[in-house]
Amino acid sequence: MSFHFADIARQAATDHTVSDAEILELRRAGWADGNMTREEAEALFAVQAAIAQPSREWSDFFVEALQQFILNGSEPRGYATDNDAQWLIEQVSRDGRVCAMDELELLTRIIEKALNVPDALKAFVLDTLESEVLTGSGPTRSGGELAATHVTEAECLLIRRVIFGSGGDGPASVSQREAEMLFRIKDASLERNNAPEFKRLFVQAVANYLQAFAAHGGQLSRERAAQLEHFMSDHSTSVGRFMGRMAVGAPTGFGKVFGRRKEPVRDRFAEMDAAAEITGGEQAWLNVQLNANGKIDDYDLALLDFLAEDLA
Repeated sequence: MSFHFADIARQAATDHTVSDAEILELRRAGWADGNMTREEAEALFAVQAAIAQPSREWSDFFVEALQQFILNGSEPRGYATDNDAQWLIEQVSRDGRVCAMDELELLTRIIEKALNVPDALKAFVLDTLESEVLTGSGPTRSGGELAATHVTEAECLLIRRVIFGSGGDGPASVSQREAEMLFRIKDASLERNNAPEFKRLFVQAVANYLQAFAAHGGQLSRERAAQLEHFMSDHSTSVGRFMGRMAVGAPTGFGKVFGRRKEPVRDRFAEMDAAAEITGGEQAWLNVQLNANGKIDDYDLALLDFLAEDLA
């Protein structure tokens, strides 16, 4: 690490603040030779820990510099090495948890921009994101908030960026691990005042995981995404919305919920089998997720309505 870089970083840590001029000097010194060293990257984490109220300029620099260090510090560019991934995990969790929003933004940005990262980092980011969404507090970079009382719009944006990021479990697609995370978040926040975007994200992401509703590349097509937007905005009566008003308790299988009704009702799984070719394994997985909280809730019904909707 150059003396100039170390001196600026040390002064910023001592002052518990960093000026725009010091940020510019750090930027120049850190990339003077076209690369940032491990020691310089660690110095940035030390400054981050010392700053009482990070400015937007510092946050931008911190995230950009460390993203570049992790993804472009070695060949081939765009990938994180096992060593760098482990180092990053150690840096952001020194106090036992990822508490700074800039650190959460950094993790999100790396998953979002990377061509691929080690599985250990993917798992850590997903676990961190789930924990922060359910227990976090403090302002986000986009002016929203993390909250332990409900899922906010800002949290939905973070989740979307991670699960659809190119360095995630599946580029532009949703993995089983990610879909199950969404079910857990949904179950934990079911009675809370969640942002409307969360239901849309939940339906889109889980439908994406159930591969028959994803394009060959793994992502919902533009047409299917448009259908989802129309569906989520449609407030007309449906079996799902009708059932949402019913007292449905502790089903042992979704088919049995409808089987209790005397009136003829649509067989959602039969429609999905015919229209979307959902496999037995996918149906079994979905049954487990639907029954995890002992009831079929509004989010589950919205998902099942979307899967069974004849939008062709």
